[in-house]
Amino acid sequence: MNHMSKKQKTILIRIFLSLFLLILAAVLEHFLAAKLPGFVIFLFYLLPYGVIGWDILRKAVLHIMHGQIFDENFLMSLATIGAFAVGEYKEASAVMLFYQVGELFQSYAVGKSRRSITDLMDIRPDTANIEQNGELICVPPEEVQLGEIIVIKPGEKVPLDGVIINGHTEVDNSALTGESRPVSLSAGDEILSGSVNGSGRIRVRVTRPFGQSTVAKILELVENSSAKKAVTENFITRFAKIYTPVVVCSAVLLAILPPIFLHDGGEVWKDWLKRAMSFLVISCPCALVISVPLSFFGGIGGASKRGILVKGGNYLEALSKTSTVVFDKTGTLTEGVFQVTKVESQICGEKELLRLAALAELYSEHPIARSIRQAFAEKLDSSLISEYKEIPGQGVLARIGEHTICVGSQKLLEVAGVKFTPSSEVGSLVYVAVDKEYAGYILISDKLRPQSLKAIKQLKNMGIQHSVMLTGDKEKIAKEISSRLGLDAFYAELLPQDKAKITEELLGKMGKNENLAFVGDGINDAPALSIADIGIAMGAIGSDAAIEAADVVLMDDNPVKIAEAIHLSKKTMRIVWQNIVFSLAVKVIILLLSAFGYASMWLAVFADVGVAMLAILNAMRTLQTGKNAKY
Repeated sequence: MNHMSKKQKTILIRIFLSLFLLILAAVLEHFLAAKLPGFVIFLFYLLPYGVIGWDILRKAVLHIMHGQIFDENFLMSLATIGAFAVGEYKEASAVMLFYQVGELFQSYAVGKSRRSITDLMDIRPDTANIEQNGELICVPPEEVQLGEIIVIKPGEKVPLDGVIINGHTEVDNSALTGESRPVSLSAGDEILSGSVNGSGRIRVRVTRPFGQSTVAKILELVENSSAKKAVTENFITRFAKIYTPVVVCSAVLLAILPPIFLHDGGEVWKDWLKRAMSFLVISCPCALVISVPLSFFGGIGGASKRGILVKGGNYLEALSKTSTVVFDKTGTLTEGVFQVTKVESQICGEKELLRLAALAELYSEHPIARSIRQAFAEKLDSSLISEYKEIPGQGVLARIGEHTICVGSQKLLEVAGVKFTPSSEVGSLVYVAVDKEYAGYILISDKLRPQSLKAIKQLKNMGIQHSVMLTGDKEKIAKEISSRLGLDAFYAELLPQDKAKITEELLGKMGKNENLAFVGDGINDAPALSIADIGIAMGAIGSDAAIEAADVVLMDDNPVKIAEAIHLSKKTMRIVWQNIVFSLAVKVIILLLSAFGYASMWLAVFADVGVAMLAILNAMRTLQTGKNAKY
């Protein structure tokens, strides 16, 4: 009852009142039928029928006035009025009562599914605390300007994206990523709207206005997801529009033709009219019309709880047909963070070689230069550098004290006339020379994500036929990573436009009912994300390009969720087709029994309501998709 809307509670009260009146009418008929005229008995049953069915009759009339004749309201009204016409008062009232029970159950199921989506909307913050003249003032997040300082107290939702300038805290990102483990943040770290501040009071400088914040983008994406229908949903809608008038015409023919050909009395007409009314009750396609969209809605809601945002039922359906998954390497299979993994020195100690390289790279903003400085991790004396020259694509030349230092690629040392033997190590090699004498090398690698191998294994276990990696790295590095992960193929030394071209070529090799999914970080991979049948942006928190270009957005950096998303889509589609086959099979059987006189009005209503309730219960299983999944 707590989760019921006001409207649902009203319907429930009407159901109990109608049931009471129906039982009372049946008791009075049993004991007083011989003493009362027929129209009084009719009024006894008309009362519970009116209590429970007036809104169905009203909707039927309104829809007819607007040209929408053949819907379930029209079918139920026609069937029950027909039942009253042939004297089946009890059956007519009971049919409408049980139909409303089914409608209430359906409404509750849809509401529960919708709550799984709207629960995500709870990440929307109500206020933000800004500092003014030493005081905190609560304002709507939309009014906070870029660069303003906001204060977030323990337990509050983070209202806007920003950078922590003071304080330390544990942040709960579960509403964004589905990951329940808190993340430790302190001064200098980025904090995202929609997360929940844990233990510490922090001051944050706002880096995005509310309209461009993470929470605003997520809410917009989720709100629009139900608008994009899957192919199966559209088919069911078209099917219902054809199916309903066909069964109405069939019921009319069933009521008229047999008595005409049998040339018998009024009882035959009454019998065939009852069969036609039962036929109409059974024919209601509500199990299909409701359970199929509900399955997709539930699948999208279940995914959102796990930090997997699917932009619509059409993408969920397309994902279930995935046979090839193409990965960008950097930031997807690897962490996209360069780190020094080995130092090999020829003329001095490893620490001294690293110090000289870090000094030479002191003014460079290249990611490799930053990784060398981070590896040395000690204060560098910039006064030692008297000359500095950076050569794009090769490295740097620097005068440090009395020595000339070369730090960079093999080509840089060759141009400088340094004699050395290139290393065969796999990774990014930075060679160092001191006064034109080879000093050694530093090996820098992009670290594999710890979950990448598990993700590839899970995809293979699920029947994904091909896993392919695209990268701008050298072939030797790509080959080593591909071998470690057990990928089926790789393409190396690519530019962003090359990735889109190869994705297009792979699409041309796909079979019928097979889809290709491209997984990237959503920034430089936007062209390939757009070209693929399904674009999956991974680790897309805060990335505008990811949310715009991709069809499925994974809110954290865990590649295992790719397999989870595909598993979710396959389970959703299994449930959809179970409902379609089950609903149609039962409908056909009961319709035939009704046409030949073996199905009463009671069986008709139980068949209709029962099938609908079972289909809806089955559809609700999609809400649990992703929990304890085994691939």
